[in-house]
Amino acid sequence: MKRFGVAAGTLVLAWCLFSCGKGGLPEPEGAALSTGAGTAIGARDTSEETVAAASRFSLEELAEAERLDGFVRGMGLAESSIRETAGDYAGAVIAAYKELAWAFSYGLLPKELLRQGLENILTLRGDSAGAAGTAKAVLAFIDGNWKEAAEILAPLFPGEEAGDGLVRWLLLVCDMEEARNHSPSASAGAGSAYGSIRARYDNFPEYWYRGARYFSGSIGAEYADRCIALAPQGPFAAECRGILAACLGLEEQDAPFLKSRAEIEGIVTRAAGTGDPEPLAELLPLIGLPDNAYTFYAAGALRALSKGPRFRDYLLREGARSSGRLAERLNYICRGQ
Repeated sequence: MKRFGVAAGTLVLAWCLFSCGKGGLPEPEGAALSTGAGTAIGARDTSEETVAAASRFSLEELAEAERLDGFVRGMGLAESSIRETAGDYAGAVIAAYKELAWAFSYGLLPKELLRQGLENILTLRGDSAGAAGTAKAVLAFIDGNWKEAAEILAPLFPGEEAGDGLVRWLLLVCDMEEARNHSPSASAGAGSAYGSIRARYDNFPEYWYRGARYFSGSIGAEYADRCIALAPQGPFAAECRGILAACLGLEEQDAPFLKSRAEIEGIVTRAAGTGDPEPLAELLPLIGLPDNAYTFYAAGALRALSKGPRFRDYLLREGARSSGRLAERLNYICRGQ
């Protein structure tokens, strides 16, 4: 793959992280990047040939693939390569950051490595058409310096206030976070604009995390649920469980026991598929929480499972050794089966 100038340092960093097996996004088996041109690029293949193949397509084709099927590994590197070849070094940095940000969101990349490549760009001489400025802006974003990040990005990417590219997402997040911290009226249109770019970020945990922090009530809860479902062990899951607890009217100490709907379904499906009730132990702390929609959802799923003698016996045993709310709920779940 041909490499030029400052942005090549970003590509080399991203390439090393992903080709050496230190990171990669979890994709369903068989997932692929389809460009609509009769070519599919395997989501689990992060070889240089894969990135080079994706790079043969246009930026708009890659963007449309993200909107239709979601981001998959290698798409950020492919976009970075295209932009780099065209001399858009600032855009190449943003695209390479996209690749790493997705991995970080899934808990597959330490924050130190996320910062490392950006800091390396700052040590190079010159700015090479905004590459260093872009790196500085993204570092400010990572550090929560929202105003600084926006002030650097906006002049470097004129016209990005429209569309759904990563710069648009970065600017919207800066606006929303500034509004949370200082002036709620400052981002009157940011919330609706944020929802309008959802298709391209559907499998990006940080998209949902930032929305969970900004929105309140049932909308905030939905954003938090989606973030947890995508990356239950990711860097944003714990805070999103706290946000979800607050939205449900629960106490802070209840947050670690909350499960997303997808997590509940996954646990129940695993138990049902194997006939082994032991995975249900993960749901017992949730069943014991004060009244809330997620506890009721889990209780309903367990009630259906308890029709099977093995699951009913397991839940009855757990109820007998429990007390208080958990014992009452388990008794209710098994009653009449």
